[in-house]
Amino acid sequence: MKILVVDDEPDIRALFEQRFRKEIRSGEMEFVFAYSGEEALVCLEKMKHGAILILSDINMPGMSGLALLGKIKQMYRTPPPVVMMITAYGNAENMKAATELGADDFLTKPIDFIALKEKLKTTGV
Repeated sequence: MKILVVDDEPDIRALFEQRFRKEIRSGEMEFVFAYSGEEALVCLEKMKHGAILILSDINMPGMSGLALLGKIKQMYRTPPPVVMMITAYGNAENMKAATELGADDFLTKPIDFIALKEKLKTTGV
């Protein structure tokens, strides 16, 4: 499973690589990291829609995660990637906007990696 993680926090890569070490080593999961919405779109283009799951922060400088979500759902329809939104603010307004834009699920920071692994197993991707 190829997963694109989009977050402006510089330590996010090390955190995911540590928490998914076993899955990465076995080849079960492959992570690609982008540090902005704009960089995520470039990554998706280079990957030729190879990411089947996208984990995106909502609050980022430049293009927000919500704007990125809207573009992803417009540009990549067949098959549509599963997009989970990550936010430090579990407020109803962000969740409603993300749902309307087509978000498939939500995670709050700090990320519960045990729950995330369970969600990844049950997404069917």
